[in-house]
Amino acid sequence: MPDPRAPLSPAERIICALDVPALEDAMRLVDSLEGSIRWFKIGMELFTREGPRAVEAVLERGAGVFLDLKYHDIPATAERAVASAGALGVSLLTVHAAGGAAMLEACARGRDSCQTPPAILAVTVLTSLDTNALAAAGIGRPVEEQVLATGALAKEAGIDGLVASPREVGSLRRALGDDILIVTPGVRLASGGHDDHARAETPQTAVRDGADLLVIGRPIRDAPDPRVAAEVFAQAIGQGMASR
Repeated sequence: MPDPRAPLSPAERIICALDVPALEDAMRLVDSLEGSIRWFKIGMELFTREGPRAVEAVLERGAGVFLDLKYHDIPATAERAVASAGALGVSLLTVHAAGGAAMLEACARGRDSCQTPPAILAVTVLTSLDTNALAAAGIGRPVEEQVLATGALAKEAGIDGLVASPREVGSLRRALGDDILIVTPGVRLASGGHDDHARAETPQTAVRDGADLLVIGRPIRDAPDPRVAAEVFAQAIGQGMASR
C-alpha cells in the first residue's frame, strides 16, 4: 500500500475519484488504470451502496484507499467512526474541520487507536462554495480567511492534513508550514471546464503552490482513455513540481 507521507512521483500524486454508483463500474476504472494510478477515492455514493466491500476490492488490487465520507458529528461518534475506517485499512480519510476542536481531537484519538493509523484530512471549505455561499450560511469571513482559520484549528488538534481548493494552497503552506499534507480537489487542465468547483485551478498551479496530492475525478473517469488522461495530468503535475 502506498504511503501518502513518502516522496512521490508525479503520477503517485494523483488520487482518482471513484465517483460512480456501483462496484462493477468502480473496478472497471481501477483495472483500466492499473500500474498508472496508485490511489483511489471512495466517496459517499459508492460507499453508501457498496459498503466496506468497495474498500476491500481496491485494496485487493494493491492500491491505496482515500475514504472521503467527511465525518462531522459529536466527538464520541466521530472518534469511533475514524477507528472503524482505520480498521478497514484505508490510508486517508476525511472529516469536516467545521466540527470544531473537540471533534477533531477525538478523531485524532480514533486514528491513534488503529493498528495502522490512517492519515486524517480536515475539509476546510468545500470547493463548490464561494464567499457569497459562506455568507448565506452565516459565515462572515471570506473564503480564504475561513480556510486558514479552519486549517490552523485542524493542525492544532493533531490532524494530519487538509483538503482545500488549489486557490488556497499557497496561503495554507505559508501559514502552516511543510509538515502538513495538503490534498486538493478541483484541479482542471487549462483546456477543461470547472464543473461544479467554484475555485478550480490547473494541476501545475496547485503543485507549484504546495499541494501534495490531487483528487481528479471526471477528467479521468469520463475520458475516452482514462490511462491517457491520467498521463496528461501526471505530466502537468511534473511541470508544477519543477517550478516549485
